[in-house]
Amino acid sequence: MLFILIQKMAMPSLFEDFFKSERSSGIVLIGCTLISLILANSSAGGFYLDLWHSEVLCKPLDFWINDVLMTFFFLLVGLEIERELYAGELSDLKKSLLPAICAIGGMMVPAAVHLAFNYGTPGQNGFGIPMATDIAFSLAVLSLLGKRIPVSIKIFLTALAIIDDLGAILIIACFYSTGFSLTWFGMALLLYALLFAMNRAKVYRIGLYLLIGSVMWICLYRAGIHPTITGVLVAFIIPFAKKKEDCPSYRLQHLLHRPVAFLILPLFALANTAILFPASVPRLFVTPDSLGIMAGLVIGKPLGIFSFAMAGTALGLCSLPPGLKLRHIFWAGALAGIGFTMSIFISLLAFDDPYAIVQAKMAILIASCMAGFAGYMGLRLSFRRNNKE
Repeated sequence: MLFILIQKMAMPSLFEDFFKSERSSGIVLIGCTLISLILANSSAGGFYLDLWHSEVLCKPLDFWINDVLMTFFFLLVGLEIERELYAGELSDLKKSLLPAICAIGGMMVPAAVHLAFNYGTPGQNGFGIPMATDIAFSLAVLSLLGKRIPVSIKIFLTALAIIDDLGAILIIACFYSTGFSLTWFGMALLLYALLFAMNRAKVYRIGLYLLIGSVMWICLYRAGIHPTITGVLVAFIIPFAKKKEDCPSYRLQHLLHRPVAFLILPLFALANTAILFPASVPRLFVTPDSLGIMAGLVIGKPLGIFSFAMAGTALGLCSLPPGLKLRHIFWAGALAGIGFTMSIFISLLAFDDPYAIVQAKMAILIASCMAGFAGYMGLRLSFRRNNKE
């Protein structure tokens, strides 16, 4: 049985810490997004917009945020995925099947919806944008419901979002890399082989892994593969020991949580939501790409998650956690339509045209707000109905 007696158990401390951290991060992200939008459209908007494109060490400031600092975000995501696979909710096959099946539906259906609007057009390359889920934002909205909802729905959404992140990372690696260089890629593989040998030899010095990982970042960057993928690759090779919180993976994860949540992601939000609203704002939302993004996140996400959950349970591949019904899965799927960080990140890779990027960002912001409101209200009313029953 999926999530056996989870509601009668105390929430695991690791999950509780993670949930609280992501919730707080999401609240900070919301604040930074509002501040950035206000500043960009104020009298100081010109200076604020130019700030993120000013050069620092021969590269624009937004390069250091989006390509360098975000590598640490992906490193943390990789460590969280590693922990969940070895010792968390994804370590048990039965427990992981429901969110895994739902995550597949939550990626395939939004991508199909976007392609339905954009196939054969320049916007087609943005198919990966509505596939993503922002863990921090979605958990921040979920936390507003407080004790109205059971722990199982929190665990389900968290596991779903983590698997979703893994899917987004694979999409970035496979579809959003350009100018491939076999030589540099070969050098990156050699460095990864060295990291693997260190892992097998039980080398526990985190600094050494990060140093070699930095050189690997340069190799992947020169190879034409988006270098933030380095963070995930290094995360998976850092030694992990189940039930040993002093192992390198645990220590690095705890070390990174606050800087990523309260420095790197807020910087990313400030830099990438600095959007100057054009005079023709309404027209931005009726283009095929905008419609594909919004329909993918607001409709495709919950529909994909719900339909795959329904099919999985009907075929006996998985079962719902105690106390949850398919309608709860649908509304949790609506919250998964909050794309934000990952969606904005993919939009930066999908398009070269600045206008197309602005258009995608605005569609992501509107769709994320709509999905967050729908998921919040749906879960609130749904569990109120449960209590009356």
